[in-house]
Formats: sequence, structure tokens, C-alpha cells
Amino acid sequence: MEGTAWLARFAPWCFSALALCGPVWAAGMEKPRVVTTVAPITDIVRHVAAGHASVTGIVPPGTDSHTFEPVPSDVKILAAADIIIVNGLDLELPTVGLAEKVKRAGVPLVQLGNRTLSREEWRYDFSFPRAHGHPNPHLWPNIALAMRYAEIVRDSLSSLDPGAKEGYAANTAAYLARLRQLDEAIFGCVRSIPEKHRKLVTYHDSFAYFAPRYGMQVVAAIQPANFSEPGPQEVIRIIRQIRQEKIPAIFGSEVFPSRTAEQIARESGARFIDQLSDDELPPPPNDSFIGMMAANMAIMTGSLGGDPRCVAHVDTRGLAP
Repeated sequence: MEGTAWLARFAPWCFSALALCGPVWAAGMEKPRVVTTVAPITDIVRHVAAGHASVTGIVPPGTDSHTFEPVPSDVKILAAADIIIVNGLDLELPTVGLAEKVKRAGVPLVQLGNRTLSREEWRYDFSFPRAHGHPNPHLWPNIALAMRYAEIVRDSLSSLDPGAKEGYAANTAAYLARLRQLDEAIFGCVRSIPEKHRKLVTYHDSFAYFAPRYGMQVVAAIQPANFSEPGPQEVIRIIRQIRQEKIPAIFGSEVFPSRTAEQIARESGARFIDQLSDDELPPPPNDSFIGMMAANMAIMTGSLGGDPRCVAHVDTRGLAP
């Protein structure tokens, strides 16, 4: 051990029984390079890492995260990463597959969703049927789960870079306070919606984990598992259900444009709102995950008969450049 003790002390690597086991940061070294994927995950990581690590998200804004394929320039970014943090639960399969091939030995690949929920807690639905084997990966709209994401990021970065552990802890504590404020506001938003209207019909089912926490019900998701358009029988079923339950609005997204969703709204008598976002952040100064969710709640609440001012007090500011 004496022959390697000096190397373990001065080189950015840890040694166990003479074997390389991963990078560890020391004072004066370049900041750790963190690579992430979709914008909400990237924003959560940036708030935890602020001032201590550099963070690069590789999924461009407005891109369908389920079908995103890494481009050649992403190979270099992933190969240079000191830690890779993804949502997991099969959301970024091409990116995870590439990362596992090109990342350096010992570089952690952290899958937040897989660490947050047990397999028994995974949700399946029309867009993510159990038969296909891929669970619904959209955990982050449930703010309690987003808080768990932040804690896992804190612990992962602290293990990588123990010299900045206190900084990561302080960043996370401040960020969790903002997330708790948002969480409480969302409960208030839902309480302001008439109980009979606390039902969601969305194009892509991004709210499967959101709805049970906040007392809402996902009545239908329009987009099938193959990301195409639903068949005629499914369209008829959804239209009938919306009419029967007198649902005032259905929700889509600019990332998932759909004439079928517009048709369903038109024939059912519901309003079609195509402004919800599950992974695209608003423009500055509210360019943050919290800003995205606050904007979603103002739109959703107002469209379902509640008070859209329910999130007016939430701190939605993004990080300064």
C-alpha cells in the first residue's frame, strides 16, 4: 500500500486493493464535469451543483425526450464526463446505451428514477403499457419525487467531490425550500378547482405520478405507446368519456402536436389547451423547473375552473448565467 499511497493522495482517483475505483476531487482542480439529459433534470442538477461543478444537458429544448437520439458531438461530451445523471426508467435508452459505451472507467451513471422508486411503485398506463415493459418515467411533476431527485444528486456529487460536500448540502437545502413552496402551492391550486373538474385528459401522460399526490385523476392519455396517433375506436371512447364526465379542458403540448387531440376537444365540447410542458423550461427570467411547473399549474388550474393566481407567490427564477 505504501507504493500507491502518494498517488491516492495527489491524483484525482481513489484506490482500493490497488484497483481504480473512480474520480475524487481535490482543492485546486478543475470543477467536475456533470452531464445530464432533459431540461428539468439538468435544472435540478444545476441548482444542487451551483458554484462547484459544471453541468451540461445534452437534450435540446423542445425535443421529444423519448425519441431523442444523441448526435456525434454528444459522444465527446459523454466521454469527458466525470459523472452522468439521467432520469432513468427507460426514458433515455439511446443516451444511456451510448454513455455506457463511451464513458471512462469508474465514471458513475446515476439513474434518478430507478433510485427513487421501487419496481413495485412504477406506473403503467395507455402511453406506457406494462406489456411493453417500460414504466411511465415522468416522476418530476410530483414535487415530492423531484425533492428526492435533488437529494440523490447532492449525495452523488458529494461522493464524487467530497471537498465541496458542504456547498452541495447548502445548495440543496436552499433548493428544497423552494420546492416545498411550490409543492404547497400546487396543493392550493388543486383545492381551488371544483372537485368534479379535478380530472386530467392529456395527450402524453406526463402526470401519472403528479395526479395521485395532489388529488387529481388522470382520466385518459391520448398518445399510444408507439408515439403515433390513437385509433378510431380509442378516439371515440375518449370523446364519450369526456362528454360523460363533463371535463372542461384537455391538455396537450407544443412538443407533441396532435390534430387528433384537437379533434377530440372539438367533438367532445372541451377546450384544447396545448401549452403544458413536461420537459421544456419557460423563457427567462422564469427559466427553471419550478418556473415550468408553476406555469403548468396556472394554465391547468385556470382551465379547470380554479384560481390561476395560486402560484403567483412562488419563486420561479432561473439561475443567473
